[in-house]
Amino acid sequence: MFKTIKEEHVEAEIVEKKSKFIANIFYVNTTEMAEDIIKKTNKKYFDARHNCYAYSIKNINENVKRFSDDGEPSGTAGAPILNIIEKNEINNILVIVTRYFGGILLGTGGLTRAYTKGASIALKAGGVVEKVQGVDVALHLDYDMIGKVQYVCGQNNWHIEDTEYTDKVIVHIL
Repeated sequence: MFKTIKEEHVEAEIVEKKSKFIANIFYVNTTEMAEDIIKKTNKKYFDARHNCYAYSIKNINENVKRFSDDGEPSGTAGAPILNIIEKNEINNILVIVTRYFGGILLGTGGLTRAYTKGASIALKAGGVVEKVQGVDVALHLDYDMIGKVQYVCGQNNWHIEDTEYTDKVIVHIL
């Protein structure tokens, strides 16, 4: 079981002292997928000053956390974005916050607050869900066994997807 974002992609925007911050959050499940989206985002916002990001991927093959300040002062962008991801215990997520410089220097504290706020607002807009990895099973039963199977499924939080009634009962369980 793990937490991730509800939507595949969410975008949110904030303005801090004339600098525009565009936060994009994506559901990703591999490092390759995250890196591909980062490249596409860099092309999309080619005229932006910075495209800072953080991602966390956890699956059978990978357990990866990465971030980048993309030219901002060290520790003011990527690490705060990753901190939001970790604080909310979210996996399989990529957060990219793009900054268009507005002419006013924000300082390290201001940058940290702006990147944190951008990531937080987008995360809130995207929503968080818990996902459970499961296996789809089909049981072929006699009619007198259906009650027992339903009881066991209920006791173990196994979801009955469908039940077919023919000469036998076929129960599809997740």
